[in-house]
Amino acid sequence: MATSMNTAAPLRSRVSLWVQAVRAFSCTASVIPVVLGGLLALGAQGAKAWYLLPLAVLGGLLLHAGTNLINDYCDYKNGVDRECSYGSSGILVTGLLPPEAIFRGALTAFGLAAALGVILIAFRGWSMAALGVIGLAGGYLYTGRPVGYKYFALGDLLVFVLMGPLMVLGGYLAVTGVYRHEVLLLSLPVGCLVAAILAANNLRDVVHDAEAKVTTLARVLGAKGGRAEYVTLVVGAYAIVVGLVIARVGSPWILVVLISSPLALKNLRTVLASRPGEAEDLATADVTTAQLHMAFGLLLILGVVLGAVL
Repeated sequence: MATSMNTAAPLRSRVSLWVQAVRAFSCTASVIPVVLGGLLALGAQGAKAWYLLPLAVLGGLLLHAGTNLINDYCDYKNGVDRECSYGSSGILVTGLLPPEAIFRGALTAFGLAAALGVILIAFRGWSMAALGVIGLAGGYLYTGRPVGYKYFALGDLLVFVLMGPLMVLGGYLAVTGVYRHEVLLLSLPVGCLVAAILAANNLRDVVHDAEAKVTTLARVLGAKGGRAEYVTLVVGAYAIVVGLVIARVGSPWILVVLISSPLALKNLRTVLASRPGEAEDLATADVTTAQLHMAFGLLLILGVVLGAVL
């Protein structure tokens, strides 16, 4: 019934369903690191291919969308997502789209990302190919068979790598064609905060994940350890920025990220005050952490640009 209703639905309704399915609200988590990497090239020597940056950004968005879709599909099929749980887009548990459509959507997103990758590889060679293969494999295998590393307490670490250093380096490589250690170091705060989004999600869903026999890092660490992980990631993002400025790796302008600290403190208070096993205490913790990631990331980008032009 849901399928026939969706087929007959007007175009705008179908588009809105897919916007919900890919969790478009979270797109900044992939746009910001790639844009940051690209704009770090402002301070680099040599020729710059700025026309490749939009392709890299779109590729990152498609990888992110594909990962979200395959996550929804696999979590639904494995009984992780139910109507009473918080962690999905809600498209499958409410029957708004059939699972097969979500799976095809995931493969389409990954396929389009691969096609853009071929263009980038043509300009930037095998270094870009390596980043692309890691990104595609990491996105699909997040919950896809035969690995599903999210289910074995590896999600936080690999999300940190894939949506932090990998995407930042990808943006920089697209524009410059080279690698710099400084870019890797400046990607670490972004990686911390994108991992914090997942940490908040897993801390909230620990009871549902236990019922579904899913092992996340929050389950391994327990409530106290999960809260400590979240605090470490959020505080660590700011500490790394301060450390990079002290070490003269980053411009003093990047300290502008401190403007976002009130939002960080609000999130920290929410997580630290949460009760073990009470999901409603953290109902929106992943969303507010994504907002922190966006605010911090935009300010970091601003600091990088100011440091390069002033």
